[in-house]
Order: sequence, then structure tokens, then C-alpha cells
Amino acid sequence: MSRLKSMIKVATIGATLSAAILGSSTPAWSADKLTILLDWFVNPDHAPLIVAKEKGFFAKHDLDVELIEPSDPSAPPRLVAAGQGDVAVNYQPQLHVQAAQGLPLTRIGTLVATPLNSLIVLKDGPIKEIADLKGKKIGYSLAGFEDALLGTMLGNHGVSIDDVELINVNFSLSPSLYSGQVDAIIGGYRNFELNQMEIEGKPGKAFFVEEEGVPPYDELILTVRNDKTDDPRFARMLAALEEGVQYLINHPDDSWDAFVAAYPNLDDELNIKAWADTLPRFALRPAALDKARYARFADYMVKQGLITDAPALETYATVIE
Repeated sequence: MSRLKSMIKVATIGATLSAAILGSSTPAWSADKLTILLDWFVNPDHAPLIVAKEKGFFAKHDLDVELIEPSDPSAPPRLVAAGQGDVAVNYQPQLHVQAAQGLPLTRIGTLVATPLNSLIVLKDGPIKEIADLKGKKIGYSLAGFEDALLGTMLGNHGVSIDDVELINVNFSLSPSLYSGQVDAIIGGYRNFELNQMEIEGKPGKAFFVEEEGVPPYDELILTVRNDKTDDPRFARMLAALEEGVQYLINHPDDSWDAFVAAYPNLDDELNIKAWADTLPRFALRPAALDKARYARFADYMVKQGLITDAPALETYATVIE
């Protein structure tokens, strides 16, 4: 994913929680271990998980949670599907593709409840409206979903995808824009790329996908193996996560202090700005599932040709009681 190309890779979390002691006359017991495979290196998008761990909410629910950063960001869903991990941080659009391909994964929770993806131009540049992109160059990192988003956004303003020149800039999204290589970028995250551009003295302007014809969706979700949804650890994880996100929203400064105490390498201007911009986007009820919203987005994926058919929702998304 492109938003963290400028961030320093941090070490994998591997701290083990100490055993809780019920009393001198009661034998010591150990919390249940749970591994959560992240989608990328630790960053503010993962704040509810970090806060739940660092402020003791997971421990309160008898969970010893290990957060693992992937060497390959595409691997966590496949690893969890193969039984090599308990929970994978995933993306709703990717889940629809994975489900259509038969990967045995089920969404049980949400971290970031709004899209972060956006179409970005220079704030003081010649592109004022999306219609101005006709005949212009647009940079992207990953083909497929981003192409579909762009096509929808352009079409919303009477511009065809064939009316623009697409340039693969790999993970150099922001630099390709402010260096003049392209006139816009698709795939930039509003909480990272925009802040990175501001820090570089080249402020950007974002057009938000959900305001330009794309159905709203969850950016980051939690997925588990289909045959593991009744694992009692997951209900406790979601309860702890809800307590963590409530604490995060109520005490953002103290939560930031806990975050950077655990990851001092992330205490920089970019992450401070991203932290503030991401706070309003966290799911306040992580276990809640809007079935109609998921169904609408599945229909969108079919119409865009990203999947052939949408499986029944209950086969890849559920509510843990």
C-alpha cells in the first residue's frame, strides 16, 4: 500500500503479557493467546488495536494479543485462511474478491469504517474539478480496484477512463504529483498522502471516492477463517477493541502517548498529523455489520467487473455475539 512508503519499518510486536494472579491462594492462570496479522507496518490506522493492547483492554478480557507486521502485505489473509494466524487485518474491497475466489475468510469486525482512498491533485494547481482531468495524466500504484474507482469518479463528471493517460508510478504517488510527472494520483490516502504533501510544502486537494459515485465501504476490517467464527476469543477481542476505541476517542492525547511509547520511531510530524485525521474514521462499534452497505458494495464490484458473482453475504461476513 502506498500511504506508508515514507515511513520507517518498525520491529514486529512480540511482547508477552504477564500471567494474571487471582490471589495468593488461587493458582496463577495465563491469558489466551491471540495473533493478529496486520495489513502493513504499524501506523495510526491501527490505533484501536495498539490502544487496546497498551492500555490493558485485551488483558482485561483474558487475551494475550500479539500484533504481527507482515513482510508481504498481501500475505495475512492467505495465512489466516490457511490456519497460520488467528485474525487478519484486511480490506473490505479485497474481501469481496477473496470471497468470490473461494478463500475461506469471514469479516467479524471493522477498524476503519470509511474509505481512505482518494483522488488527489495539487491544491494550487490547474486541476480545480474532476472534469479538468480530461486529457491529463493520472498516476496509480495498483491496477484493478483503483482503476474502477477512477473510472467511476471520472464518469460522474462526464469523463471516460479512455480520456486520460494512466501512468504506473509504483509507490511514488505524492512525489510523482508534486514533481509534475502526473496531474493527479489515485490511491492516495487522505490521512497520509495529503499530510505528506503538506509537510513537503506542496499541499494537495482530495476528491473523496464516496462523494463521487463510489458506494461507501470499510477501509480496514478484521477477518478470520470461516470455520473459526465460533472461537470464544473473538467475542472477547471485539469487546476489548470497542473499549479501546472508546478510550482512544475520549483520550486521544493519552492514547497517542501510549502509541509512541510502544513505537518511538513513529513519533514524527507525519504520524502526528495522520493520527488526528484518522481518529474520526474508526469504527465505534467494531462488531457491528451493516448488511445492506456490504450488499451494495458487492453489487458495485460486480458491475465494475472486479468479481463475476457476489457470494451470499452470510458466507463471508457475520456478527459475533
